[in-house]
Amino acid sequence: MGNTRKLAKADTGMAEGDAKTPRTERGRKTLRKLLDAAAVEFGEKGFHEASVSSITRRAGIALGSFYTYFDSKDALFRALVADMSEMVRTSARSALHSGMSALEIERAALAAFLRFAAEHKEIYRIIDEAEFVDPASYRAHYETIADRFADRLRAGSAAGEFREGLGELEAWALMGINVFVGLRYVVWGAGGEMDADAVAAAVNRLLAEGIARR
Repeated sequence: MGNTRKLAKADTGMAEGDAKTPRTERGRKTLRKLLDAAAVEFGEKGFHEASVSSITRRAGIALGSFYTYFDSKDALFRALVADMSEMVRTSARSALHSGMSALEIERAALAAFLRFAAEHKEIYRIIDEAEFVDPASYRAHYETIADRFADRLRAGSAAGEFREGLGELEAWALMGINVFVGLRYVVWGAGGEMDADAVAAAVNRLLAEGIARR
């Protein structure tokens, strides 16, 4: 996991008290190391087999320092889910720019997510496990993403580019498409048959044309 990942802010869904906010740059870097190491540890071993001692070894910090930032492994896991949700948001937003049409926005956002998932495949295992380890974090992750989809759909409708009446149901449907094409073509691997841009273009065509014969 790279050091370019940004720490999730308090308003991104990280449960209050899960991470103790560092006051120094050194502390922020240490917290970042813990989150990055936790992503690898949980991604490889799963929540129950992962250990705080192993995470701190991966992070290159003393075991005792862990409790400066988190009260428990559970708190670290919740903070990591929120952090990953924020990174998904950031990766999509960084791919967008003014002047894009509503469909171009959906295509760019999906391609960005697929590239992010290709670099951080552990996100699928961690988010899936959150359903059982911390259901509130699991639900918050998807509800937050669905809200962003719904906002984009409504904006597209207001601009006259999408049909009227789009909202929550369509947002969850589109999110499901993106999650599962990422699973098929990124996490499971597809032998290189389609890259992120090709997958995003195919999904974009589905959105634009539907599946009914014309």
